[in-house]
Amino acid sequence: MTRTTQVVVIGGGQAGLAAGYHLRRRGLTFVILDSQADPGGAWQHTWDSLHLFSPASYSSLPGWLMPPQSGEEYPDAAHVVTYLRDYEKRYGLDVRRPVRVLGVHRDASQLLRVETDSGTWHTQAVISATGTWQRPFLPAVPGRESFGGRQLHTVEYRRPQDFAGRRVIVVGGGNSGAQIAADLAYNTHLTWVTQRPPRFLADDIDGRVLFDVASARRRALDEGRTDTGGVASLGDIVAVPPVRQARERGLLKTVPMFTRLVPGGVEWADGTRAEADAIIWCTGFRPALSHLAPLQLRGRRGHIGTAGTRAVDEPRLHLLGYGDWTGPASATLIGVGRPARDAAREIAALLGV
Repeated sequence: MTRTTQVVVIGGGQAGLAAGYHLRRRGLTFVILDSQADPGGAWQHTWDSLHLFSPASYSSLPGWLMPPQSGEEYPDAAHVVTYLRDYEKRYGLDVRRPVRVLGVHRDASQLLRVETDSGTWHTQAVISATGTWQRPFLPAVPGRESFGGRQLHTVEYRRPQDFAGRRVIVVGGGNSGAQIAADLAYNTHLTWVTQRPPRFLADDIDGRVLFDVASARRRALDEGRTDTGGVASLGDIVAVPPVRQARERGLLKTVPMFTRLVPGGVEWADGTRAEADAIIWCTGFRPALSHLAPLQLRGRRGHIGTAGTRAVDEPRLHLLGYGDWTGPASATLIGVGRPARDAAREIAALLGV
Protein backbone atom coordinates (compact mmCIF):
# COMPACT_ATOMS: atom_id res chain seq x y z
CA MET A 1 0.00 0.00 0.00
CA THR A 2 1.31 3.46 -0.94
CA ARG A 3 0.09 6.68 0.69
CA THR A 4 1.00 10.37 0.45
CA THR A 5 1.21 13.13 3.04
CA GLN A 6 3.06 16.41 3.39
CA VAL A 7 5.17 15.32 6.39
CA VAL A 8 6.12 11.98 7.90
CA VAL A 9 7.28 12.04 11.52
CA ILE A 10 9.27 8.96 12.50
CA GLY A 11 8.95 8.23 16.22
CA GLY A 12 5.95 8.69 18.52
CA GLY A 13 7.70 9.62 21.77
CA GLN A 14 7.96 13.11 23.24
CA ALA A 15 9.85 14.60 20.28
CA GLY A 16 7.45 13.17 17.71
CA LEU A 17 4.42 14.43 19.62
CA ALA A 18 5.92 17.92 19.98
CA ALA A 19 6.54 17.91 16.23
CA GLY A 20 2.95 16.85 15.60
CA TYR A 21 1.63 19.68 17.76
CA HIS A 22 3.51 22.33 15.80
CA LEU A 23 2.82 20.79 12.39
CA ARG A 24 -0.88 20.87 13.18
CA ARG A 25 -0.66 24.53 14.19
CA ARG A 26 0.92 25.22 10.80
CA GLY A 27 -1.94 23.49 9.01
CA LEU A 28 0.27 20.77 7.54
CA THR A 29 -0.94 17.24 6.92
CA PHE A 30 1.21 14.62 8.58
CA VAL A 31 1.40 11.16 10.04
CA ILE A 32 3.46 9.95 13.00
CA LEU A 33 4.91 6.44 12.61
CA ASP A 34 5.85 4.79 15.90
CA SER A 35 7.58 1.43 16.26
CA GLN A 36 6.24 0.97 19.80
CA ALA A 37 3.06 -0.99 20.40
CA ASP A 38 1.78 1.53 22.97
CA PRO A 39 2.04 5.29 23.66
CA GLY A 40 4.74 6.64 25.93
CA GLY A 41 7.97 6.33 23.96
CA ALA A 42 11.02 5.22 25.93
CA TRP A 43 9.38 6.19 29.23
CA GLN A 44 7.39 2.95 29.24
CA HIS A 45 10.63 0.92 29.36
CA THR A 46 12.55 2.60 32.20
CA TRP A 47 13.40 1.18 35.62
CA ASP A 48 10.64 1.22 38.23
CA SER A 49 12.03 3.92 40.52
CA LEU A 50 12.88 6.49 37.83
CA HIS A 51 11.57 10.00 38.48
CA LEU A 52 11.88 13.22 36.50
CA PHE A 53 14.46 15.84 37.49
CA SER A 54 11.79 18.58 37.45
CA PRO A 55 8.27 19.22 38.74
CA ALA A 56 5.42 18.37 36.37
CA SER A 57 4.80 21.99 35.35
CA TYR A 58 8.40 22.23 34.18
CA SER A 59 8.34 18.92 32.29
CA SER A 60 5.67 19.69 29.72
CA LEU A 61 5.28 19.48 25.98
CA PRO A 62 4.01 22.53 24.05
CA GLY A 63 0.41 23.53 24.59
CA TRP A 64 -0.45 21.58 27.73
CA LEU A 65 1.17 21.58 31.16
CA MET A 66 1.75 18.14 32.59
CA PRO A 67 -0.72 17.63 35.48
CA PRO A 68 0.97 17.17 38.88
CA GLN A 69 1.26 13.68 40.32
CA SER A 70 -0.40 13.26 43.69
CA GLY A 71 2.15 12.97 46.50
CA GLU A 72 5.15 13.44 44.21
CA GLU A 73 7.10 16.65 43.57
CA TYR A 74 8.96 14.94 40.72
CA PRO A 75 6.64 12.65 38.69
CA ASP A 76 7.60 9.06 38.01
CA ALA A 77 7.93 7.44 34.59
CA ALA A 78 4.45 5.91 34.70
CA HIS A 79 2.97 9.40 35.14
CA VAL A 80 4.91 10.58 32.09
CA VAL A 81 3.56 7.67 30.02
CA THR A 82 0.01 8.61 31.01
CA TYR A 83 0.68 12.25 30.09
CA LEU A 84 2.06 11.34 26.65
CA ARG A 85 -0.88 9.02 25.97
CA ASP A 86 -3.35 11.75 26.94
CA TYR A 87 -1.41 14.34 24.94
CA GLU A 88 -1.92 12.30 21.76
CA LYS A 89 -5.66 12.17 22.42
CA ARG A 90 -5.95 15.83 23.45
CA TYR A 91 -4.55 17.07 20.14
CA GLY A 92 -5.89 14.25 17.95
CA LEU A 93 -2.45 13.39 16.65
CA ASP A 94 -2.45 10.74 13.92
CA VAL A 95 -0.05 8.16 15.37
CA ARG A 96 0.21 4.81 13.59
CA ARG A 97 1.63 1.96 15.65
CA PRO A 98 3.33 -0.39 15.67
CA VAL A 99 4.97 0.66 12.40
CA ARG A 100 8.68 0.08 11.86
CA VAL A 101 10.38 2.36 9.35
CA LEU A 102 12.84 0.39 7.22
CA GLY A 103 14.38 3.26 5.29
CA VAL A 104 13.98 6.78 3.93
CA HIS A 105 14.86 7.19 0.25
CA ARG A 106 15.03 9.95 -2.32
CA ASP A 107 12.38 9.27 -4.94
CA ALA A 108 12.34 9.98 -8.68
CA SER A 109 9.17 12.03 -8.15
CA GLN A 110 11.21 14.49 -6.03
CA LEU A 111 9.43 13.28 -2.92
CA LEU A 112 10.97 11.32 -0.09
CA ARG A 113 9.91 7.68 0.07
CA VAL A 114 9.46 6.18 3.52
CA GLU A 115 9.47 2.39 3.43
CA THR A 116 7.87 0.64 6.40
CA ASP A 117 6.87 -2.86 7.40
CA SER A 118 3.27 -1.91 6.63
CA GLY A 119 3.58 -0.05 3.36
CA THR A 120 5.14 3.00 1.73
CA TRP A 121 4.63 6.71 2.32
CA HIS A 122 5.55 9.44 -0.17
CA THR A 123 6.15 12.76 1.51
CA GLN A 124 7.57 16.22 0.97
CA ALA A 125 9.43 16.27 4.30
CA VAL A 126 10.50 13.95 7.10
CA ILE A 127 11.11 14.63 10.78
CA SER A 128 13.20 11.89 12.37
CA ALA A 129 12.44 11.71 16.10
CA THR A 130 13.49 8.19 17.05
CA GLY A 131 15.69 9.18 19.99
CA THR A 132 18.45 6.99 21.39
CA TRP A 133 16.83 4.44 23.72
CA GLN A 134 16.74 1.76 21.04
CA ARG A 135 20.50 1.98 20.52
CA PRO A 136 22.29 1.37 23.84
CA PHE A 137 26.06 1.75 23.80
CA LEU A 138 28.38 -0.89 25.27
CA PRO A 139 32.10 -0.04 25.45
CA ALA A 140 34.66 -2.42 23.98
CA VAL A 141 36.21 -3.62 27.23
CA PRO A 142 38.60 -6.59 26.92
CA GLY A 143 37.23 -9.87 28.20
CA ARG A 144 33.58 -8.91 28.02
CA GLU A 145 32.73 -12.20 26.32
CA SER A 146 34.50 -14.22 29.02
CA PHE A 147 32.49 -12.94 31.99
CA GLY A 148 30.38 -15.74 33.41
CA GLY A 149 27.72 -13.66 35.14
CA ARG A 150 24.86 -11.55 33.85
CA GLN A 151 25.50 -8.39 31.81
CA LEU A 152 22.79 -5.86 31.06
CA HIS A 153 22.47 -2.28 29.94
CA THR A 154 20.43 0.50 31.54
CA VAL A 155 17.55 -0.34 29.19
CA GLU A 156 17.21 -3.81 30.75
CA TYR A 157 17.35 -2.83 34.44
CA ARG A 158 14.02 -2.72 36.29
CA ARG A 159 14.24 -3.14 40.09
CA PRO A 160 16.74 -3.86 42.91
CA GLN A 161 14.80 -6.93 44.07
CA ASP A 162 16.08 -8.74 40.98
CA PHE A 163 19.61 -8.53 42.42
CA ALA A 164 19.00 -8.87 46.17
CA GLY A 165 22.04 -10.25 47.97
CA ARG A 166 24.07 -10.42 44.75
CA ARG A 167 27.44 -8.85 43.89
CA VAL A 168 26.66 -6.14 41.37
CA ILE A 169 28.98 -3.79 39.51
CA VAL A 170 27.41 -0.62 38.09
CA VAL A 171 29.48 1.07 35.39
CA GLY A 172 28.92 4.73 34.56
CA GLY A 173 29.22 8.11 36.23
CA GLY A 174 26.18 9.87 34.76
CA ASN A 175 22.63 10.20 36.01
CA SER A 176 21.61 6.66 35.09
CA GLY A 177 24.64 5.17 36.82
CA ALA A 178 24.06 7.21 39.97
CA GLN A 179 20.35 6.47 40.16
CA ILE A 180 20.73 2.75 39.57
CA ALA A 181 23.63 2.58 42.03
CA ALA A 182 21.43 4.35 44.61
CA ASP A 183 18.63 1.90 43.84
CA LEU A 184 20.91 -1.08 44.49
CA ALA A 185 22.89 0.33 47.43
CA TYR A 186 20.67 -1.10 50.17
CA ASN A 187 20.25 -4.79 49.41
CA THR A 188 23.13 -5.80 47.13
CA HIS A 189 26.92 -5.95 47.40
CA LEU A 190 27.46 -2.90 45.20
CA THR A 191 30.58 -1.67 43.43
CA TRP A 192 30.11 1.59 41.52
CA VAL A 193 32.72 2.11 38.81
CA THR A 194 33.31 5.45 37.07
CA GLN A 195 35.88 6.85 34.65
CA ARG A 196 36.43 9.82 36.99
CA PRO A 197 35.13 10.83 40.43
CA PRO A 198 31.41 11.61 40.16
CA ARG A 199 30.47 15.28 39.87
CA PHE A 200 27.21 15.92 41.72
CA LEU A 201 25.34 19.10 40.96
CA ALA A 202 24.36 21.26 43.91
CA ASP A 203 21.39 19.80 45.75
CA ASP A 204 19.11 22.72 44.82
CA ILE A 205 19.67 22.28 41.06
CA ASP A 206 17.04 20.40 39.12
CA GLY A 207 15.75 20.30 35.54
CA ARG A 208 14.44 23.85 35.70
CA VAL A 209 17.93 25.23 36.21
CA LEU A 210 19.47 22.85 33.68
CA PHE A 211 17.09 23.96 30.94
CA ASP A 212 17.78 27.62 31.65
CA VAL A 213 21.54 27.00 31.60
CA ALA A 214 21.36 25.06 28.32
CA SER A 215 19.23 27.78 26.74
CA ALA A 216 21.64 30.51 27.89
CA ARG A 217 24.57 28.63 26.38
CA ARG A 218 22.77 28.32 23.04
CA ARG A 219 21.98 32.06 23.00
CA ALA A 220 25.61 32.87 23.76
CA LEU A 221 26.87 30.67 20.93
CA ASP A 222 24.30 32.02 18.48
CA GLU A 223 25.35 35.57 19.32
CA GLY A 224 29.07 34.84 19.05
CA ARG A 225 29.73 35.29 22.75
CA THR A 226 32.01 33.14 24.93
CA ASP A 227 30.87 29.56 25.45
CA THR A 228 29.53 29.31 29.01
CA GLY A 229 30.08 25.55 29.11
CA GLY A 230 26.40 24.91 29.66
CA VAL A 231 25.18 22.10 31.87
CA ALA A 232 28.53 20.29 31.70
CA SER A 233 30.15 23.15 33.62
CA LEU A 234 27.90 22.45 36.62
CA GLY A 235 28.43 18.71 36.99
CA ASP A 236 27.23 15.37 35.67
CA ILE A 237 24.70 14.08 38.21
CA VAL A 238 21.48 15.67 39.40
CA ALA A 239 21.17 14.94 43.12
CA VAL A 240 17.57 13.71 43.04
CA PRO A 241 16.29 12.65 46.48
CA PRO A 242 17.16 8.90 46.26
CA VAL A 243 20.70 9.70 45.07
CA ARG A 244 21.12 12.34 47.75
CA GLN A 245 19.90 9.99 50.48
CA ALA A 246 22.21 7.15 49.44
CA ARG A 247 25.15 9.54 49.15
CA GLU A 248 24.52 11.03 52.59
CA ARG A 249 24.50 7.53 54.08
CA GLY A 250 27.91 6.87 52.55
CA LEU A 251 26.59 4.24 50.16
CA LEU A 252 27.72 5.83 46.88
CA LYS A 253 31.46 5.43 46.95
CA THR A 254 33.15 4.88 43.60
CA VAL A 255 36.23 3.10 42.29
CA PRO A 256 38.10 3.80 39.03
CA MET A 257 37.30 1.99 35.81
CA PHE A 258 38.67 -1.55 35.55
CA THR A 259 40.80 -2.63 32.60
CA ARG A 260 39.18 -5.93 31.70
CA LEU A 261 36.58 -8.53 32.56
CA VAL A 262 37.47 -12.00 33.77
CA PRO A 263 35.19 -15.06 34.11
CA GLY A 264 34.31 -14.27 37.74
CA GLY A 265 34.30 -10.47 37.72
CA VAL A 266 36.58 -7.59 36.76
CA GLU A 267 40.28 -6.77 37.03
CA TRP A 268 42.23 -3.52 37.36
CA ALA A 269 45.64 -2.75 35.88
CA ASP A 270 47.47 -3.62 39.14
CA GLY A 271 45.95 -7.11 39.17
CA THR A 272 43.29 -6.32 41.79
CA ARG A 273 40.03 -8.15 41.15
CA ALA A 274 36.41 -7.83 42.23
CA GLU A 275 34.00 -10.72 41.96
CA ALA A 276 30.58 -10.07 40.44
CA ASP A 277 27.34 -11.86 39.70
CA ALA A 278 26.12 -9.08 37.42
CA ILE A 279 27.42 -6.01 35.62
CA ILE A 280 25.06 -3.18 34.69
CA TRP A 281 26.43 -0.96 31.92
CA CYS A 282 25.10 2.59 32.38
CA THR A 283 27.21 3.75 29.48
CA GLY A 284 24.83 5.79 27.41
CA PHE A 285 23.27 5.61 23.99
CA ARG A 286 23.78 6.53 20.37
CA PRO A 287 21.19 8.10 18.03
CA ALA A 288 18.93 5.51 16.38
CA LEU A 289 19.35 6.62 12.77
CA SER A 290 19.72 3.42 10.72
CA HIS A 291 16.50 4.25 8.85
CA LEU A 292 18.27 7.27 7.33
CA ALA A 293 21.18 5.24 5.91
CA PRO A 294 19.78 5.22 2.32
CA LEU A 295 20.14 9.03 2.21
CA GLN A 296 23.92 8.70 2.73
CA LEU A 297 24.18 11.77 4.93
CA ARG A 298 26.73 10.61 7.48
CA GLY A 299 30.15 12.22 7.44
CA ARG A 300 33.49 10.55 8.14
CA ARG A 301 32.70 10.19 11.84
CA GLY A 302 29.17 8.96 11.27
CA HIS A 303 27.59 12.32 12.13
CA ILE A 304 24.79 13.94 10.14
CA GLY A 305 25.49 17.64 9.80
CA THR A 306 22.63 19.89 10.89
CA ALA A 307 21.75 23.56 10.87
CA GLY A 308 19.38 23.73 13.80
CA THR A 309 17.23 20.66 13.23
CA ARG A 310 17.61 20.63 9.42
CA ALA A 311 20.01 18.21 7.76
CA VAL A 312 22.56 20.32 5.90
CA ASP A 313 22.72 18.00 2.88
CA GLU A 314 19.00 17.20 2.71
CA PRO A 315 16.74 20.21 3.44
CA ARG A 316 13.62 18.03 3.44
CA LEU A 317 14.87 16.17 6.53
CA HIS A 318 14.84 17.42 10.12
CA LEU A 319 16.29 15.61 13.14
CA LEU A 320 14.61 16.25 16.46
CA GLY A 321 15.26 15.25 20.05
CA TYR A 322 18.70 13.64 19.83
CA GLY A 323 20.54 16.14 22.02
CA ASP A 324 22.02 19.61 21.83
CA TRP A 325 23.18 19.10 18.23
CA THR A 326 19.49 19.12 17.20
CA GLY A 327 18.43 21.90 19.57
CA PRO A 328 19.38 22.91 23.12
CA ALA A 329 17.94 20.45 25.65
CA SER A 330 15.96 18.85 22.79
CA ALA A 331 16.20 15.41 24.40
CA THR A 332 14.07 16.63 27.33
CA LEU A 333 10.32 17.04 27.67
CA ILE A 334 10.40 20.80 28.14
CA GLY A 335 13.32 21.40 25.80
CA VAL A 336 11.96 19.71 22.69
CA GLY A 337 9.14 22.20 22.14
CA ARG A 338 11.28 25.03 20.77
CA PRO A 339 13.23 23.02 18.16
CA ALA A 340 9.97 21.26 17.18
CA ARG A 341 8.43 24.66 16.52
CA ASP A 342 11.47 25.69 14.46
CA ALA A 343 11.36 22.49 12.42
CA ALA A 344 7.66 22.94 11.65
CA ARG A 345 8.25 26.57 10.64
CA GLU A 346 11.10 25.65 8.28
CA ILE A 347 9.08 22.83 6.69
CA ALA A 348 6.10 25.13 6.18
CA ALA A 349 8.38 27.65 4.47
CA LEU A 350 9.92 24.90 2.29
CA LEU A 351 6.47 23.74 1.20
CA GLY A 352 5.20 27.28 0.70
CA VAL A 353 2.43 26.92 3.27
